[in-house]
Parts: sequence; structure tokens; C-alpha cells
Amino acid sequence: MVSTEKIGIVNIFASRNNTIMVLTDETGAEIIAKSSGGQLTKSQHKEGSPYIAMKMSQIIAEKAKERGIKEVHVKIRAPGGNLYYNPGQGAEPSIKSLTRHGLRILSILNTTPVPHDGCRKKKSHRRD
Repeated sequence: MVSTEKIGIVNIFASRNNTIMVLTDETGAEIIAKSSGGQLTKSQHKEGSPYIAMKMSQIIAEKAKERGIKEVHVKIRAPGGNLYYNPGQGAEPSIKSLTRHGLRILSILNTTPVPHDGCRKKKSHRRD
């Protein structure tokens, strides 16, 4: 079954402190919409919260519908590298909110960078 609807890619960067979402076309060359936690809240500590992530995905879904995009591939990314590999708390609610606002998710892919014995990890903070 071949779909005639436009397909987009939603890239979600979810760290502990912030969530950033970018909607691109199928090739990834053209940015259609982008949103981050700092655009929707004034308080710094709420940028990575699930509620803000849901609001961000609502904005992304509205812009996708304006462009005629009904189906999306989702790519989730955590900071990775020599930091942590689990996405922040805003990743899962943003995916749920995308489906609630009428976008069909075709695939979910984790694109967190994993080192192959690259840089040394940061020294842990000394505690008394």
C-alpha cells in the first residue's frame, strides 16, 4: 500500500534540562518547524518537564498539518557521548502528544550517540 500523503521527520533532543523538537521534510534538508522548552516557559527549571514537551509537540503538529504532513518518523536523541544515554522526561509525553494531535507515527528511532571507547568520562564530584 503506497501512501500519497506527505511524510515528515520529527527530531526530539531530550536532555534532563531541556527538550528541543525539530520538524523536517522527508529528506531532512528543509526545517518546517522547531520548538524548544525556553520558548514556552519563563522558569528555567521547567524546560525539560513533560507538560512543556506536550505543548511543544502540539505546536509542531499544528505546523505539520498546515503543510499537509499527516505521517512522521520520530528520532529521539539523548546527550550521549560521555554523558548519559537515556532521554529526558520530555521524550515520551511528546510522542504521545503527537499522536493525540492527529499525526500518525510510522517509526521511532533512538539516535543517541554512543562512543566506541572515545573520550574519558568526567570525574565524579567529591562528596563529604
